[in-house]
Amino acid sequence: MRWNITSKPEKQKVQQLQNELQVDEIIAALLIQRGIETFDQARTFFRPTLNDLHNPYLMKDMDKAVTRIEKAIENQENILVFGDYDVDGTTAVSLVSSYLKSFYPNIDTYIPDRYDEGYGISYKGIDYADDNGISLIIALDCGIKSIDHIAYANNKNIDFIICDHHRPGDELPNAVAVLDPKRDDCSYPYDELCGCGVGFKLVQALAQNRNQTIDDLIPYLDLVATAIAADIVPMTGENRVLAKFGLEVINSNPRPGIKALIQNVKKKTLSITDVVFIIAPRINAAGRIKHGNEAVALLTEFNLNQAEQFASEIEQHNSDRKDLDKQITIEALAQIETNNEQENFTTVVYQENWHKGVIGIVASRLTETYYRPTIVFTKSGDKLAASARSVKGFDIYNALEACSEHLEQFGGHMYAAGMTLKEENYLAFKNAFEKVVRETITPELLIPEIAIDAEILLTDIHPKFIRLVNQFEPFGPQNMTPVFLSKQLKDTGYAKTLGQNDEHLKLFVKQNDSEGFGAIGFGLGKKLEITKNQNPFDAVYCVDENEFNGNLTVQLRVKDLK
Repeated sequence: MRWNITSKPEKQKVQQLQNELQVDEIIAALLIQRGIETFDQARTFFRPTLNDLHNPYLMKDMDKAVTRIEKAIENQENILVFGDYDVDGTTAVSLVSSYLKSFYPNIDTYIPDRYDEGYGISYKGIDYADDNGISLIIALDCGIKSIDHIAYANNKNIDFIICDHHRPGDELPNAVAVLDPKRDDCSYPYDELCGCGVGFKLVQALAQNRNQTIDDLIPYLDLVATAIAADIVPMTGENRVLAKFGLEVINSNPRPGIKALIQNVKKKTLSITDVVFIIAPRINAAGRIKHGNEAVALLTEFNLNQAEQFASEIEQHNSDRKDLDKQITIEALAQIETNNEQENFTTVVYQENWHKGVIGIVASRLTETYYRPTIVFTKSGDKLAASARSVKGFDIYNALEACSEHLEQFGGHMYAAGMTLKEENYLAFKNAFEKVVRETITPELLIPEIAIDAEILLTDIHPKFIRLVNQFEPFGPQNMTPVFLSKQLKDTGYAKTLGQNDEHLKLFVKQNDSEGFGAIGFGLGKKLEITKNQNPFDAVYCVDENEFNGNLTVQLRVKDLK
């Protein structure tokens, strides 16, 4: 692991904020690292309210979208709510369709089949609308580059409203309204919303038009928080407000579908991390193993018994997904070792029978194992399809662009991408990709990095400090859980390994004569030697509160030891 300590903010700024807020220097520095430099910004950060949300009509084309929907309702038109098959898309479809159905019956939903239609707006979906007398489609979490599809729909007299958050191309589709805060000509104050977030802004605008208040929309925030967590968008601005209040809904009064998914979870209060690892994979599993429609059915079901039935089916899909990704990961690792490719700068593997729905997860697992830009291929029809994942700081999209002569098509962003190619081009592409990465990646990018917020003493960890750090939640990109470094620690002599294969490390650490803390290092069992005989070591960790048998204790979650 590379330990990278974030540079300290300007001392004068830290002191000023420290005095204004009456907090420790460490807390003031953590806030400034997150762009919070004034008393008012800190108040908004620590005490967000739904009134902090921006007026939805500040988004370009919002007035056109609302006018067209109201016209459709007035004329008794059939409306189709269309969205992608992942968590962001299915929650967005569930949100917008269930809101519209609360006052208008002629609403249908459509999720494209991951394998038959692929990502985004599909001709099959437009034909479905045409066959069913639908004259307006609201597309969520997709559509910003669907120029040809929208033209096809226009020829059938079907209007489109696009709600997307991906970066537009040079040309916008010819839709009635294109809601996307990343449009160059859109001056909306916050452009990091997920697809469900843009859908929520549309619902917020419709609600304002119908004299409803933000309080009327609180029941929908469990969906928005789930999408924000799953889509790994920055946990700043509106996302943080929506996630915070959405988490409150998840923990107090979630919709039956989410309640059914979490009712067997032992934890009293779910965090955003729990949403990422418990709720999101289950919703995603529907689209990966069966069909995204099942996720929408679950999330829009208001009968708890029926929701529990849907949830048990999705639980089975998730179990199948786990088995598949575990098995494929084992096969992929064996392939790398058989071909003696552990020393490569890339990891590229292929087997024709691997399940297309889980190759992205497998690519992530391989990246964790070898920490290299990784691509996993499988057979899809008469072509090969793949998912790619990168390491921090390396743009895999640019690397694919440099090898694009071997590809049929590709798309994505810096850290994740998808592509297809002809089978006969696989080896040529694999070699070209290895060559490009070998020539362009810097050696330090092949070593995982731990970003450290601050070096502190164990004596800095006191109840008020912990209480304030907890108020930084919900955590996510650009507002990650603070990571601390403490030097010259010693274990009190009771260090031991835990787990079936002794993979985890349990410690009780002190620094000089400080009060000690229990510590757990997941996956750090091999570092037990470092801590023996009261030898001093440095540790990088997060401060956790551990709940056991109703007792709350402070615990250090160790990320690395040296």
